[in-house]
Amino acid sequence: MTDKLKQCRTQIDRLDDELLKLFNQRAALAQQIGHLKNNDTVLRPEREAQILQRVQTNNAGPLSKQAVAQLFTEIMSQCRALEAPLSVAYLGPEGTFSEAAALKRFGSAVHGKPSATIDDVFRAVESGTVNFGMVPVENSTEGAIGRTLDLLLQSPLQVCGEVMLAVHQCLLAKQCDLGAIKTVYSHAQSLGQCQNWLNANLPNAARIPLASNAEAARLAAETAHSAAIAGIQAAAHFGLGVCVENIEDDASNTTRFLVLGNQQVAPSGNDKTSLVMSAANRPGAVHDLLVPLAKHGVSMTKLESRPARSGLWEYVFFMDIEGHQQDGKVAAALVELKQVAAFVKILGSYPVAV
Repeated sequence: MTDKLKQCRTQIDRLDDELLKLFNQRAALAQQIGHLKNNDTVLRPEREAQILQRVQTNNAGPLSKQAVAQLFTEIMSQCRALEAPLSVAYLGPEGTFSEAAALKRFGSAVHGKPSATIDDVFRAVESGTVNFGMVPVENSTEGAIGRTLDLLLQSPLQVCGEVMLAVHQCLLAKQCDLGAIKTVYSHAQSLGQCQNWLNANLPNAARIPLASNAEAARLAAETAHSAAIAGIQAAAHFGLGVCVENIEDDASNTTRFLVLGNQQVAPSGNDKTSLVMSAANRPGAVHDLLVPLAKHGVSMTKLESRPARSGLWEYVFFMDIEGHQQDGKVAAALVELKQVAAFVKILGSYPVAV
């Protein structure tokens, strides 16, 4: 070992000791803040978003902004757990992208509750069984998750945050002989995300949609001549081989998840507001829904129509706009929107995903 290498390692040891001391000082302050709070609210999404934004802005490298965000998410997770452990329901079983989204947002010091369906995630949060829920709402390739939108319309829960998760699909199997694979299991969304690859490489294999990719991996582990499309994290969990990685048709394939809870989130300075509304039954009614936004300079980032389930050919419109509902121009636009819309429900304001 050279003198230079020894010197570098000595410096690393010294820095590690200093980091450990600083981590514990931060944890002690987090505990003190927990004692000073006047209510039982453990998670402050706006505060955590501000911390992540600040450290990424101040980051001089060589760590990437994404690496810095991941590090500080985990630090906040461990400090938060000293105050009170958080529980989060997600679409299970273990090994799903929903679990990965929960870990990305809350860190490893969270108690995950795998749920069989999206409905079960909503029910777990509504009943108070868990603090928060993580549900997929849209995919960049396959579009909106209809069941999530339908439940948002009915549920009293608030949207407290969002997570953007890069989704890389893998073909998993016990035996990675493509010629022997007769059945491919996966969630319908994942099958759709990989249809070009499947057409080219497994054109004769039956495609069986299931409730989750993790369930697909479990079946593939138990069924001869079958495979699953799932994330790489499911391979080790179910004892499968990774036959082919990154088989999604779009390399930028991303799924957006929503964090559901029972609390309203204060402004962070970089927020988004989600709402759902319906138009009055008269000419130009849909156009009138957009006028208040334009008038007050509020940008719309998403507009999605969905059958209202209240009558034939009746629709509701899900919308995301920039800004918090407490911001002046957003508040003014929402007041006027309620005057022209037949129905308006604000689903929540929350920090934009980092």
